[in-house]
Amino acid sequence: MAERRARPGPSDTSGRTTGGTTGPVEVVAALLGRASWRRAVLVRRCLAAVLVAVAAVLALSPGGGSTTEVVVAARDLAPGSVVAAADLTRTTWPAELVPAGAVGVAAAEGRVLAGALRAGEPLTDLRLAGAALAAAATGMPDAAAVPVRLADPDVAALLTPGVRVDVVAAAPEGGEPTVLADSAVVLTVLEPGGTPGGTGGRGRSALVALPRELATRVAAASLSDQVAVTLR
Repeated sequence: MAERRARPGPSDTSGRTTGGTTGPVEVVAALLGRASWRRAVLVRRCLAAVLVAVAAVLALSPGGGSTTEVVVAARDLAPGSVVAAADLTRTTWPAELVPAGAVGVAAAEGRVLAGALRAGEPLTDLRLAGAALAAAATGMPDAAAVPVRLADPDVAALLTPGVRVDVVAAAPEGGEPTVLADSAVVLTVLEPGGTPGGTGGRGRSALVALPRELATRVAAASLSDQVAVTLR
């Protein structure tokens, strides 16, 4: 009697037969499908990692944004120094990091430095004695910076930037002193010749900020060496 051959059962939706064993074609197709899916996932992950790395490099790279030239201190500078061209150097900074009020060499040369400056620190208008610093110190847009020659050298040791003083003219022959300006703001203290303040104190001047209408009066009176300041 002839042996009957089993007919393969109907296939289900996954490609496997329900009534017999899986054929080699179906096995190979299933393996290839799984391998292709895994490769696609791996490629997507690698691409995502590459994109993240590229974005980080572009964000941190100096060439990733616009740059500009900025003037910085070539060495440490003390307050009260007269700025010379040799004290400054030019460098390139990212544009978004350049501070407001940055000045060039021409605008800074010959000006008095009101505060200390570290090597590599940008030079701004508020580090230089002048109208911008006087306005910032007093809160008055029309303020001016005026040097006051101190009659009492011991007072110089008590003066620091930001201290408020009254500028007083001594009266001749024991008369009553005249208050030339009240509540002036000390910007810095200078030695003769514009050098930074030291320990001597004799002949030193205080650079003060005060309303512009009083600036001429104080400047003229200080030439007589009879001007004093009193701390408030």
